[in-house]
Amino acid sequence: MTTFQIVALYVALHLILLPILMFRVGQVRIKEKISLGDGENPALFARIRAHGNYVETAPFALIGLFALAMMGANHIALHLFGAIFLLGRLLHAHGMAQKGSNGKGRLIGTMMTLFTFFGTALYLLFLILTFANS
Repeated sequence: MTTFQIVALYVALHLILLPILMFRVGQVRIKEKISLGDGENPALFARIRAHGNYVETAPFALIGLFALAMMGANHIALHLFGAIFLLGRLLHAHGMAQKGSNGKGRLIGTMMTLFTFFGTALYLLFLILTFANS
């Protein structure tokens, strides 16, 4: 696989995850007949926030993967960051689905997301600085 094919793989997987999170919000909306907002329903609020948190973080992680690919990053690093971010978002959504939204997956998913952001940023800076000195 080329670096861009690796990135495209993770983009495709995230394009599958996003509608799943959207669907989960819709399920509660239909069941509880809540058209707008959360209706002060804790389950709906948790699903809205799982979806919202995903939408707030996924673009940055995927942009980071694209930037790494443009800089000729190592294939293993791309898979590492792509897989950790995807797994982290899945765990976060699962944790948010737990009663009280305090499932262990939420914390672990958040930590995996932060690892992805900082790891990607540091690797990008490394590639930029070593490329500039070449």
